[in-house]
Amino acid sequence: MSKKDNIILIGFMGVGKGTVARALVKESSYFAIDTDDLIESIDNRKVKKIFEEDGEVYFRSLEKKCALWLEKNVNNTIISTGGGFFKQNNIHKIGKIIYLESSFEGILERINNSVNAKSKLKKRPLLNDLKEARKLYNQRINDYRKVSDLTICVENRDIKDITEDILGNI
Repeated sequence: MSKKDNIILIGFMGVGKGTVARALVKESSYFAIDTDDLIESIDNRKVKKIFEEDGEVYFRSLEKKCALWLEKNVNNTIISTGGGFFKQNNIHKIGKIIYLESSFEGILERINNSVNAKSKLKKRPLLNDLKEARKLYNQRINDYRKVSDLTICVENRDIKDITEDILGNI
């Protein structure tokens, strides 16, 4: 099966995948989907609640279901993903994978400087323990690079610059 005309945004939580997806939609003919939103719809619970009540293994099974659905049913779409979605076996069949890269400090700064910083932090309970979050970040950065078709540095760049960079490279 040939690769679909989707753009999959991967990267660590808080890097700006959703923000970049919304900006890309405005500048292109693409639609946008967020995998965490899909999972919340499938399970009728917030991601945070799913983790609290049923754990990560169950959440990853929902991610897999979501990935299979995307592969079969979605085209011409920007797909912003949860931080661990890149591990899905069929990710390359879904579309072109773009890694939004930033340092851990850059991600924290981005979240803390956002208008709705409190709610963004609340949605990401993992960031309550910065030592553990940094450990996870360090475990994932090389994997993000390996799985991606394109890496775009987003640190200290405005959204217009980032979207132009992505659209110019696809």
